Amino acid sequence: MRSIANTAVALALGQVANAAFGFTTTSTGFSVDTDGGLVFQINKANGDLTSLKYNGVEYQGTGKASSINSGLGASTVTAENIDGHVKITVKSNGLPVTHYYVAKKGDATVYLATKNQGSVDPGELRFLARLKTSELPTGVHGDVGDNRGCTAFEGKDTFKCANGHTSCKMYTSDRFIEDKVHCVSGSKAQVCMVMPGVAYETSAGGPFMRDINSQTTSGDQELYWYMNSGHVRTEDWRSGLNGPYAMTFTAAGTKPSENLDTSFFGSLKIDGYVGESGRGSVTGKATGVPSTFEAVVHWSNKDAQYWTKAQGGNYKSPLMKPGSYTVKLYKGEFLVSTDTVTVTAGQTTTKDIASKESAPAVVWRIGEFDGQPFELKNGDKITRMHPSDSRMSSWSGGFTVGTSKASDFPMALWSKQGSPATVTFSLTSAQVKSHVLRIGTTLSFKTGRPSVKIGSWTGTDPGAPKLIDSRGVTRGAYRGYGEVYTWDVPASAFREGSNTLTVGVIGSGSDTWLSANYIVDALELQV
Repeated sequence: MRSIANTAVALALGQVANAAFGFTTTSTGFSVDTDGGLVFQINKANGDLTSLKYNGVEYQGTGKASSINSGLGASTVTAENIDGHVKITVKSNGLPVTHYYVAKKGDATVYLATKNQGSVDPGELRFLARLKTSELPTGVHGDVGDNRGCTAFEGKDTFKCANGHTSCKMYTSDRFIEDKVHCVSGSKAQVCMVMPGVAYETSAGGPFMRDINSQTTSGDQELYWYMNSGHVRTEDWRSGLNGPYAMTFTAAGTKPSENLDTSFFGSLKIDGYVGESGRGSVTGKATGVPSTFEAVVHWSNKDAQYWTKAQGGNYKSPLMKPGSYTVKLYKGEFLVSTDTVTVTAGQTTTKDIASKESAPAVVWRIGEFDGQPFELKNGDKITRMHPSDSRMSSWSGGFTVGTSKASDFPMALWSKQGSPATVTFSLTSAQVKSHVLRIGTTLSFKTGRPSVKIGSWTGTDPGAPKLIDSRGVTRGAYRGYGEVYTWDVPASAFREGSNTLTVGVIGSGSDTWLSANYIVDALELQV
């Protein structure tokens, strides 16, 4: 009778008799054994993840717990066995958030999903795993987010180190379109965030959005997945289910697949989950983008976003929720066409989209109008370090058409640092006539925009761009709304022989690096 009673208790607690997989109730919450080498614990008062033991080693940090944001606070937390999986549901009592932890038998993985209804204070939604730096000392992209032994000099998140190098957790970011797996690692294991399939559909910012992936501190190795934030945000928040996504443990050097199967979520009664049968897709041709550039197709509405890269001019979308979408075509990250399309569940819609970009003849061009500054001076470094980093080249810029390289022209200009930049060029007598000057920017700060001068001619102020209330270039960001400015330059501004264009910054600000600034995409003088 005692054996039968014990079996009944075990089953009531969600365990399968004589098997490791399942959950048990403890005095503080729930302990889940995945039967894949991972045992994790959830606090039943607030839904915090308080222990992560992989192959007997504790990886959870010793300070704060792992959680949504910095914790959901008082919550209703329940655990159940459902369709052979363990599901823990955390409903915040004070925030419009429901968070799910799911375990699958044999997987050293914590499967996750987070539903939000509206913006969550302090204006971001993230999952943050606080892990032991002693066990996992290497962050995403190595030491770019490692602030150990360094001193904060801009806000509380950007650091200067003794060797003149700089560190910031924003420097660990990658574009969402490529960021499907990112990991922190140690000698025995690595822990990775995996964003498979359409995990980003309820995030904001589009395919080129980038956000914090990790931060290495003396106490904790912080591993993130940012669903929504105010970090150079160009879209409103979306509400709904974020994910499924996952935190997975593997042996050191073994990266998990980015194609993690989460289809079993369809049987778990996850609020807001839409399975394959409730989705549709779009296919077609994306034409007019030169083969030397990526052709990216992007769909979005107020509820969802998706993207894909066209291959050989052909594309097929991910499976999408039904609805009407704006569809955009990019040459690299430069918008070249916009259209609309309607997606129907269970159907594939055909929709072609063609670039509407013209190709004007030019006297000269510096860089490429592709929405990226990487070919310009310091553009190859800016996503991983601060502009003041000792590894950066001087920010002053002088470019001579015919002899200089694109990398001689600075990728960013400040009102208090490095500007103005100059472009020296020669014209024949036949070229001394009116021209169009065109400058593309990818991101501005404090409404920074170009000032231009050729000879005795000074271009009019093009007007302030749409404000993005977030630091940008100093935190490794380069993409905003992507303004393109043009000026009609009269023939009287030019002369036969040598001419000089001076490019500066309209805007203000007292701090050197946080004064008005903008990032340059490309500039050209059209015939």
